[in-house]
Amino acid sequence: MATTSTTGSTLLQPLSNAVQLPIDQVNFVVCQLFALLAAIWFRTYLHSSKTSSFIRHVVATLLGLYLALFCFGWYALHFLVQSGISYCIMIIIGVENMHNLFLFCSYCFVFALGYLTVCQVTRVYIFDYGQYSADFSGPMMIITQKITSLACEIHDGMFRKDEELTSSQRDLAVRRMPSLLEYLSYNCNFMGILAGPLCSYKDYITFIEGRSYHITQSGENGKEETQYERTEPSPNTAVVQKLLVCGLSLLFHLTICTTLPVEYNIDEHFQATASWPTKIIYLYISLLAARPKYYFAWTLADAINNAAGFGFRGYDENGAARWDLISNLRIQQIEMSTSFKMFLDNWNIQTALWLKRVCYERTSFSPTIQTFILSAIWHGVYPGYYLTFLTGVLMTLAARAMRNNFRHYFIEPSQLKLFYDVITWIVTQVAISYTVVPFVLLSIKPSLTFYSSWYYCLHILGILVLLLLPVKKTQRRKNTHENIQLSQSKKFDEGENSLGQNSFSTTNNVCNQNQEIASRHSSLKQ
Repeated sequence: MATTSTTGSTLLQPLSNAVQLPIDQVNFVVCQLFALLAAIWFRTYLHSSKTSSFIRHVVATLLGLYLALFCFGWYALHFLVQSGISYCIMIIIGVENMHNLFLFCSYCFVFALGYLTVCQVTRVYIFDYGQYSADFSGPMMIITQKITSLACEIHDGMFRKDEELTSSQRDLAVRRMPSLLEYLSYNCNFMGILAGPLCSYKDYITFIEGRSYHITQSGENGKEETQYERTEPSPNTAVVQKLLVCGLSLLFHLTICTTLPVEYNIDEHFQATASWPTKIIYLYISLLAARPKYYFAWTLADAINNAAGFGFRGYDENGAARWDLISNLRIQQIEMSTSFKMFLDNWNIQTALWLKRVCYERTSFSPTIQTFILSAIWHGVYPGYYLTFLTGVLMTLAARAMRNNFRHYFIEPSQLKLFYDVITWIVTQVAISYTVVPFVLLSIKPSLTFYSSWYYCLHILGILVLLLLPVKKTQRRKNTHENIQLSQSKKFDEGENSLGQNSFSTTNNVCNQNQEIASRHSSLKQ
């Protein structure tokens, strides 16, 4: 077995040799298991009812930095540099541009994403191109998400009016600037520094301060008043279940994945001799076998947070506690997806939410395209990533057009809908596998070799769908158009009133406002 160098600790090198895995991967898994035990200790002995928020912040941060140093050595300094400079930008430059969302968020966004990209370029093209190993840029990807999310949440909470925000933006808005300790604790706590997942700053502070189980209700003056505290549920059942999923995922990855490599899809002999049904089946199975390593890492990260008491969402309709506040995937929904959107909504959930909150909801044109481009940049600098996400844009738009134009014909009867679901499941799984092959192969040449062996058939089919089928306006675009009309109407009314021409009163009905505005414009022309 080829040796893998690491800048982290070599204490576990004998274990690495025994299990025949790279030392950096062994360090990562052992540190996550240590974090799991630390989380249980944290919840038991440093519970919010027993100690102060200050102590919880300090301990969570120091443990996180220790794990980072153990795994990555001096490269862990990048985490502090990126977080520290971003905090200075928020404090210094942010105050000067508090009135401007674009400037305030852009400074933090450009620096955090730019710093991450420089580190990824250095790692990929100087040190270990193509290595499937734990590397320091992985945690930096999560920290970048946290920095940019918090920048938007601070601006929403401190510098924008509530009526300008969506309901989710109001819920996540941060109303005061975090202290440096709170900021470092959020970015570098031991529960999420190695594998995430992303969580909102507000949810994290609520957990640290022990307010996760408080019930609040609007008072007479519209202010939230704490009514009572719910009984704190035990996360033990959820943690055990997730650890079982981790074990099965790891076993599947170690036994099955190595026998079904994705690279075999571009093997010359396979391409020359395999029939099309065989190619399709192997493509699906090989990509299916590549997913359990993500299931293992993300589910273990979720279990660590739950073991510390973080991740409680509330109770379901049956009264069972839900520990999926920051879960990153839903395996059953992923494997049974009947649409491209359903797959993306259940895969890497917190990253999808991040892309939605910082990009999709805040862009005024081509939000889907911009979101996929941001996702590609954030993931790294391998050319295969860009091929995957550009293909993903095409597949997403084509799948949306197909669904909007044909799905309503297959809702009734139930047998027809079942037939539709089976067909769309097959098409979705093949399309997803086809799209993500370059993500696994990484380089341009093997990726294009794969696509050319398939004659770019799904690319061509997607383009034909977009050219031939009418594209309906999405609900987001409809809402944006209505909001613009409402905003313009309000501005017109305010302008008239400020000039002393209070000729009509403001109404909440958008249609009535537009009619009155049109009437006034007509009279002005006369």
